[in-house]
Amino acid sequence: MPEAATPLAALLAELETFGQQNDAVVTDRPRRMLNVTRDTGEFLAVLVKAMRARRVLEIGTSNGYSTLWLASAARAIGGTVTTVERAELKVGMARANFARSGLADVITLVHDDAGGVLKRTGDAGIDLLFLDSERPEYPGWWPDLRRVLRSGGLLVVDNATSHPEQMAPFVALVTTDPTFTTSLVPVGNGEFLAVKA
Repeated sequence: MPEAATPLAALLAELETFGQQNDAVVTDRPRRMLNVTRDTGEFLAVLVKAMRARRVLEIGTSNGYSTLWLASAARAIGGTVTTVERAELKVGMARANFARSGLADVITLVHDDAGGVLKRTGDAGIDLLFLDSERPEYPGWWPDLRRVLRSGGLLVVDNATSHPEQMAPFVALVTTDPTFTTSLVPVGNGEFLAVKA
């Protein structure tokens, strides 16, 4: 008989503490969790529900903390989340956390390079895309990021205020695209939002 799911609030609190404690002592970037802040998780959940975003794509799973916020909101409106992670260590952690959460049935975890996944994703099929990955890669991904979002779809990018220099080339690309309306929201590490016309 499968183990009963850990209540989501308790699991989120556990992962939050683990991420903070881990990242306080681990300096090797691939082994850091680099989770979003709790207020960012809450913000993402509100966006999913407000937009009725049934098709959510997350680039950068880590141990699944942000994914659980997205998936809990998506499940409430009959949606699903596809999340992409390249690091094998983090894929294993995320898979275990999804199983514990009771949300695994609405999450598809893809162990692959995000650029390749974006290229294989169909046109205009994503309602909300959350980007929290390798910031220097974002400008190269832009043609596919804009292609996969549906009209009215929303791109949310983490670390817009915590890493403004790294984000600047990407933000410049998006803000000068007349198809998108953008806003910088000072939640957590800063969320850059872009909605497609």
